[in-house]
Amino acid sequence: MSDMTDDKKDAVIRVENLSKAFVLHVQGGARLPVFSNLNLEVAAGESVALYGPSGTGKSTLLRSLYANYKPGSGQVWVRHDDDWVDMAGAAPHRVLEVRRRTVGYVSQFLRVIPRICSRDIVAEPLHALGADLDQARAKAEALLARLNIPEAMWDLAPATFSGGEQQRVNIARGFVADYPVLLLDEPTASLDAGNRAVVMDLIGEAKARGAAIVGIFHDDEVREAVADRVFDLSKERAVA
Repeated sequence: MSDMTDDKKDAVIRVENLSKAFVLHVQGGARLPVFSNLNLEVAAGESVALYGPSGTGKSTLLRSLYANYKPGSGQVWVRHDDDWVDMAGAAPHRVLEVRRRTVGYVSQFLRVIPRICSRDIVAEPLHALGADLDQARAKAEALLARLNIPEAMWDLAPATFSGGEQQRVNIARGFVADYPVLLLDEPTASLDAGNRAVVMDLIGEAKARGAAIVGIFHDDEVREAVADRVFDLSKERAVA
């Protein structure tokens, strides 16, 4: 168990004094600060939109929550089962366990094994959690249909799909399991109005079941529809 005190039972994410800078080794080791001493708390059933001009660290913060980036200092606490895990300092196997069962991530790009069909790409996270393969595939099919991926494409690998179609497969994969935490990196960026509406509904349903959501939404309409509050990094960050 961690030594973190649990004074707010509904909190799911706690960012404490988080700082991040990039070192440009090919430019003489120049240091590029991104943010310093950030603090953020997200409750179960709450959606927080990261906001600010380009360069304020929205994507960097999101990737730090997922432990793709290691911060210079600070903690990224995520409630995992009955424990708290610091994603900034946990061992790799522990991070992978949290990602598999607790934290879902929808990036802007679909990165999967080539030649795997779309149905199985979407079904895999749910199957990995112990769901029967047929059950996982049925859930995948329902999401693909809802996101307007034609049934004729379900048995095809998405490498030849359009950018918008790949993004919808990516979204279906991110929502196939009922993760307690969802991290969304511009999930509607490549979508038309109809599919944006579907994604907004999926986010609303995830919130209703108690998921804590942190996302980047450049579309004002989407952000206003799905976010309970905005975390403006241009105001919150204090770069040293």
